[in-house]
Amino acid sequence: MGAQQGTCPNCERLESRVAELERQLARALARIAELETQLAAARKDSRTSSKPPSSDIVKPPRSGGGKRGKKRKRGGQPGHPLHERPAFAAEEIDAVHEHFHTHCPDCGHVLQRSRQTPRVVQQAEIIARPLRLEEHRALATWCPHCRKVHYAPLPEAVRKAGLLGPRLTTLAAYLKSVGHASFSTIRKFLRDVVGITVSRGQLAKTIKKAGEALAQTYEHLLNRLPGEPRLNVDETGHKENGRKYWTWCFRADLFTLFRIDPSRSSQVLLDVLGAEFEGVLGCDFFGAYRRYMAKCDIAVQFCLAHLIREVKFLLTLPDRPTQNYARRLRDSLRTLFAVIHRRESLDETTFQKRLQAARDGVLRQAARRVPSSKGARNLAKRFRQHGDSYFRFITTPGIEPTNNLAEQAIRFVVIDRRITQGTRSPVGRQWCQRIWTVIATCAQQGRNVFQFLNQSVHAYFHNESPPILLPNTS
Repeated sequence: MGAQQGTCPNCERLESRVAELERQLARALARIAELETQLAAARKDSRTSSKPPSSDIVKPPRSGGGKRGKKRKRGGQPGHPLHERPAFAAEEIDAVHEHFHTHCPDCGHVLQRSRQTPRVVQQAEIIARPLRLEEHRALATWCPHCRKVHYAPLPEAVRKAGLLGPRLTTLAAYLKSVGHASFSTIRKFLRDVVGITVSRGQLAKTIKKAGEALAQTYEHLLNRLPGEPRLNVDETGHKENGRKYWTWCFRADLFTLFRIDPSRSSQVLLDVLGAEFEGVLGCDFFGAYRRYMAKCDIAVQFCLAHLIREVKFLLTLPDRPTQNYARRLRDSLRTLFAVIHRRESLDETTFQKRLQAARDGVLRQAARRVPSSKGARNLAKRFRQHGDSYFRFITTPGIEPTNNLAEQAIRFVVIDRRITQGTRSPVGRQWCQRIWTVIATCAQQGRNVFQFLNQSVHAYFHNESPPILLPNTS
């Protein structure tokens, strides 16, 4: 009886073994979940993070699979308006050549001139040597009283320009910036097309002069930034002699300014915008913007496009509660953007009501049944602390819900940086931030970059006031 009432030794061993296996299974499942989370983070691409599309090693497949309809043919599409280049005006034509028959090509009879409108082909051509060479001589004169030779001073514009005149200086600067050309490429173009041989050192001096011609224009825009009511800001990195630098992009309503700085901290924002900035700053959730916001009580519109990518990343995590949470957030954000896309078809009152209702839906889903995963808790905390800063565009007219304006403006800089390998000196740094500012602002205003650059160089050589890059809004 006593043996039957006691505990079976074999059962104890089995129970102990089962408990040990359960502990091993729990550890293994936890490790698998950890590795799946790390794998999801390593697989981040442009759809699930702030990484640029160019960083995707393999382009992600289109969602939904399969082909989307019939492949379009090349060229103009049916229903699109016809685009034709306007003809040159009569006063622009340098020469007119008339071609006509004297005898009928069919029967040989003598022909008479017809009053019908001729068929016209206008042709543009560069001249064989598009270069004019001038020589400026400082003549010597002798003073019999002082017994000295005196040379006449050269005109200031001639002395400052040196070998290359204003338009040729502008051409070199245009090729270096807009054309992303290297000094070697510019040398070959000037030698083979223009007909003048210039050294790399001479080209470097020429670009430096063009940069100095833009100094006042750049400082004028820099001083305008703190007073702007709306700014979109973004930044991108590049190397200078192995050292990390950051190009900051400030996009206002009428102009865009670039600033290269060795820092990516909030101090750059304090230096450029000051502690009293009263406008609204459109940006991503990078820490420098949040620190600037906290230090100076700045109104911010965080980018909703970046937020959507972070929500999509949560969908790639392995645990089901986090996926469900992210799916609810994604659907509520889709509802919000559906309202934004219907803005033109709704009256202002209806639009605002639906927009606010969609915002409330996003905030409600962000606080509802938050899973225990780190990503979900961080996102819920962000909405609690900065929810208003994601939806400031609803209450502030003219504010965009995304930071696409700054990201689009900085794209040219990224392309130029990849081709030219960044900057190499403080002079190159100044040149880049000034010319990038001019290029982006001219594109924003629909102005001709070459014309503005030529006006600036001409004014610099003649000690005149530089042209104004901002339109007169008074």
